[in-house]
Amino acid sequence: MKLVAVTACPTGIAHTYMAAEQLERVARKLGHSIKVETQGAMGIENELEQEEINQAEAVIFAVGITVQKSERFEGKKVFEFSVQEAIKNAEGIFQKVREEIGG
Repeated sequence: MKLVAVTACPTGIAHTYMAAEQLERVARKLGHSIKVETQGAMGIENELEQEEINQAEAVIFAVGITVQKSERFEGKKVFEFSVQEAIKNAEGIFQKVREEIGG
């Protein structure tokens, strides 16, 4: 699957990056392509380009706050999870996404 994701927690520090790293690590392990944007205290980092969003089969939000610039994802299949779930059960997230989109 070709995916994009946004991670963001209320404080925007450690858990935001831990979730991003876990999603990237597990995606590689499972053979998926993913680019993860982080949002938090430092603003938006590794910002997704519209072309990347357009090409993605699905979007994962691993968030505890409202996603900034969420209008970029209109028309896409968006799956929302908690930051903690991304850290603790990234494989389960990918399994749910795969089941829903049939990938």
